[in-house]
Amino acid sequence: MKKLIFSLSLLGIFCSGNVFAQTNTSGRTEVYQQTHTLTTELKHTKLKVKFDYEKEQMSGEEWLTAAPYFYPTDSLVLDAKGMLIHEVALDKKGNKSPLKYEYKNDMLKINLDKTYSKNQDYTVYIKYTARPNEVTQKGSSAISDAKGLYFVNAQGTDPDKPTQIWTQGETEASSAWFPTIDKPNQKTTQEIYMTVPDKYVTLSNGLMKSSNRENGGLRTDHWVMDKKHAPYLFFMGVGDYVVVKDKWRNINVDYYVEKEYEPYAKQIFGNTPEMLEFFSKRLNYDYPWSKFAQMTARDYVSGAMENTTAVLHQESAQQKPGDLIDENRWEGTIAHELFHHWFGDLVTAESWSNLSVNESFANYSQYLWNEHKYGKDLADYDLMKEIKGYMADPSNLSKDLVRFSYHNREDMFDGVSYNKGGAILHMLRNYLGDDAFFAGLTDYLKTNEYGTGEAHQLRLSLEKVSGKDLNWFFNQWFYGSGHPKLSYTTNFEPVKKQVTVTINQTQMGQNYQFPLAIDLYENGKPTRKNVWVNAKEKNNYTFTVSKNPDLVNINADGVLLAELTDTKTADQYLSQYQNSKEFLSRYLAVDNATENVAKNPAFLKVLVAALKDSNFRIRMKALSGLDLSKPDQVKAAISEVEKMASNDPKTLVQGAAISALAKSKDKKYLPLFEKGLNAVSNSVKANSLTGIAAVDPARVAALAENIDLEGASEDLISELLPIIVKNKIEKQMPAIASTAAFYPFIKFQNPELGTAAEEGFNWIMSSDNLKATENLTKILGQAKGQIGNNPQAKMMIVQILQDGLAKKMQVLKANPSSKTINAQIDLINKAIEAYKK
Repeated sequence: MKKLIFSLSLLGIFCSGNVFAQTNTSGRTEVYQQTHTLTTELKHTKLKVKFDYEKEQMSGEEWLTAAPYFYPTDSLVLDAKGMLIHEVALDKKGNKSPLKYEYKNDMLKINLDKTYSKNQDYTVYIKYTARPNEVTQKGSSAISDAKGLYFVNAQGTDPDKPTQIWTQGETEASSAWFPTIDKPNQKTTQEIYMTVPDKYVTLSNGLMKSSNRENGGLRTDHWVMDKKHAPYLFFMGVGDYVVVKDKWRNINVDYYVEKEYEPYAKQIFGNTPEMLEFFSKRLNYDYPWSKFAQMTARDYVSGAMENTTAVLHQESAQQKPGDLIDENRWEGTIAHELFHHWFGDLVTAESWSNLSVNESFANYSQYLWNEHKYGKDLADYDLMKEIKGYMADPSNLSKDLVRFSYHNREDMFDGVSYNKGGAILHMLRNYLGDDAFFAGLTDYLKTNEYGTGEAHQLRLSLEKVSGKDLNWFFNQWFYGSGHPKLSYTTNFEPVKKQVTVTINQTQMGQNYQFPLAIDLYENGKPTRKNVWVNAKEKNNYTFTVSKNPDLVNINADGVLLAELTDTKTADQYLSQYQNSKEFLSRYLAVDNATENVAKNPAFLKVLVAALKDSNFRIRMKALSGLDLSKPDQVKAAISEVEKMASNDPKTLVQGAAISALAKSKDKKYLPLFEKGLNAVSNSVKANSLTGIAAVDPARVAALAENIDLEGASEDLISELLPIIVKNKIEKQMPAIASTAAFYPFIKFQNPELGTAAEEGFNWIMSSDNLKATENLTKILGQAKGQIGNNPQAKMMIVQILQDGLAKKMQVLKANPSSKTINAQIDLINKAIEAYKK
């Protein structure tokens, strides 16, 4: 599962405590979330389903083959949420014998015909109706809804939205569309007969064995999954898709996209075969399934989901050339869901407490892929972002990675299981070395294949291969919380020509032990010293040097997950930038320069040097720190920035350079900005428009109307929102709605953008624009699961909606016959009621 991240990274804003204090529920010591007790072993699940588009329901027949897990039993208990149960029978070679059953509280208890013993199989037949809109379980920050089966535009009333059906099983929502034991430590083979209108294509797990046309314009597709996997990984997808074919070795690799995106499908997903080859070799374990398909979905309730052989992505995966030339923003997610097919699908977390063995690995796979495809620098950049995301939420500091005391299983999908978990694996890899680390992963997969795993089994595999005891590592990082906070001092002895570096851990509570890289700089040249920290205070390390070091750089390789109290001069940061080979050291030097250059012009040297960095993210960071309205910065940097605006090999850097030039408000750049409006790159277009707004604002409105913002990135929307709002560009109102919805929260991080977003919100709510109101209420509705038990945030969103409702009522008063205004008022009222429940 790749989490759903709301506009402008609002996951961090909602949960970080930067806006509100948050109730911490995950650390309740009185709760012990034990692994589900196995009383029944599922063997095979056979389904026949038909869909009622008008009622948004599904009629189903199920043949469930099972046996007692160990102890004899005369009953079968299944999860079955929101259903109508019509018939339950024992099926013996097609002969059905009715069975007594009780169905209440979303549990179906079936009395079998006798007591069965271990390995004594039986098959139960169940005829039922799945009613997803009757399901009462709620979503979370990662998965905003939990009704299992979703009908999108089922009656075809929205001309701008395709009709689709898709399922979402994680965590325990598959039991909303078929009765099962909906726990991650159950595994079963499956087959599904899906009867759908013949105009639609279908997708499910495994391979399609047959496809037969039927009366009434229908067709039945038979999908078979012959290797067992967990119920939450079962999947069905139905819709008007184009299937773009690809291949890896002898495995079919298919991309299911909307017709509009057919020409770009291989640009979006086309690295998948190379990923399959790379991960198979890296793990020394070939991709274990019969196919690999990826489908996009409208109104999806999360980011993406690793349904075995049938990954589902939210619609943001679908991008056009203007996005793709800048950066395929979905590539990391593609890698993430693919890697789950080893860690999550092949070996599944035996409980939600052990979610780390699924999500931490999928998170770290993004590092592995970036390192392989684009180099270590870019991999380190994404790792740095992940760690920042973890640290942005103070509630993460009290949570263990393996967590048996969560309040709700949905709580596990957070910055600890994902971000921190990935960073921990990076530390473990660096401690063991590549050979031992990856050989240990291979052993873990082969030992537990098609079964379940937990963190201790991972530890045992790594110990088996490396010969090292790893209890100390797992106890502090997997079964502990928080991270080290470091400060340091240095003392130079000129007579002895020695420098002593003293490391102190300043965090409350736990004392950590860890390897630490220290770089000592003499005459600009760094020398790496690797030490072991094991005490809370006064870890002293003495090194022979020729003189007092110009600079001491702690955590120089960027591997340790830690916070560091550090004070360096502009000259020291310049030396660190110019002489370190490590991405993080260089980036931190540039980051500090962007923060301090306005107060201390000495930092300008760092920014100017970084304009030529080999890493485009560092070039962009340096550009963001420049203010070319200042003469000293113009003199030092203008020549290089002008070249970057036209010729940088990365269009994102070109856009950033154009943005830097726009701050000068110099009309001589107007031809450059005008040329940029015709670029393919959305970054170049948007920043060129910003430049024109700075030097020739009268032309902006007409130009902004012609930019295609459908499916645009958050960065692009944020760049253009002030221009769109200021010039009241009606056509672009729906595009900015998802950002404008969160204006009070945005103000905490970016007051200027937040003010523009607030103006945009008021503009939308004072207008008769159904699509914009739909987008705004939809994103606020999805946020309900994300903010969790945060009453202040809920109150603020209710207030936002009530303010909007008052404005819509004024619009209705001026135009009482408007059908669209009434529809918008209904949307807002429904959103308010949802938050008040």
